[in-house]
Amino acid sequence: MENLKAYIESGVLELYVLGDLSPEETLQVEEMASQNPEVRDEIAAIEQAMEQYAVQNAIEPSADIETRLFEKLGLSEVEENVNVQPEPIYTEEPRIIRLDGSDAKVRTLRYALVACIALLVVSTAALFITYNKLNAAHDQIASLNLDKQKFAGIVSKLEFENQGLDNMAAMADSKEWATIRMAGQAFSPASKMKVYWNKKDKSVLINYVAMDLPKTDAEHQYQLWALVNGKPVSLGVFGKTDSTNNEALVKMQTIQEAQAFAVTLEPMGGSVNPTMDKLTVMGGV
Repeated sequence: MENLKAYIESGVLELYVLGDLSPEETLQVEEMASQNPEVRDEIAAIEQAMEQYAVQNAIEPSADIETRLFEKLGLSEVEENVNVQPEPIYTEEPRIIRLDGSDAKVRTLRYALVACIALLVVSTAALFITYNKLNAAHDQIASLNLDKQKFAGIVSKLEFENQGLDNMAAMADSKEWATIRMAGQAFSPASKMKVYWNKKDKSVLINYVAMDLPKTDAEHQYQLWALVNGKPVSLGVFGKTDSTNNEALVKMQTIQEAQAFAVTLEPMGGSVNPTMDKLTVMGGV
């Protein structure tokens, strides 16, 4: 209480009412007034006392002040009798003083709002940059996967052909295997194909690596035939470079004897008798 009394008697409240304090000092006085009713009462008492002092010490102008003023301005008697409109009296608008410190709170909230907006802008920009980088990385990964698949396909094809070449080299050295080279017929003159027939166990292999036949559609297959004493015997069906085959040499049905081998284009599943107008390749033993 003694500190509060000393603060009231320090004269700072009178300067506050006169408006002679700095903004920081004014804010301090308003905070003190919002926290202490004694300070508010003292401010009100100072304002009332100053108002009464001004009224009590007001000076009435002399009666001839108007005449002397017109003479000083060089106005004639006629002009002096003209009704002169009194000049408007400008009074200072009353100043609203907030005693609860709300102005400081509003300024703090404004600063916080500006900081939040700035943070939102920075975060949005960072997210946009990160999103673009993720898209670029995704595209690169997709491209690498595609290249990897292509490379794997090339390696698989090379392994497939190499395996067939190794098997064919071994078969060429063996006297058990006969190689039947089949040439294109009227249906497909540019076609060619090789068939291997084992003279001992009578097994038959077709060479996918050396095969050059037109591609088939979804409704047709190629069918291998053995010509036995002038009669065709089916040895099974196959597709042209069928992707499901992992072997360069594919085993067909065995045949005890044959004078020739031929391939025709047949419906899916094969036919009982060959379609002669679609005879693709043929070769003698």
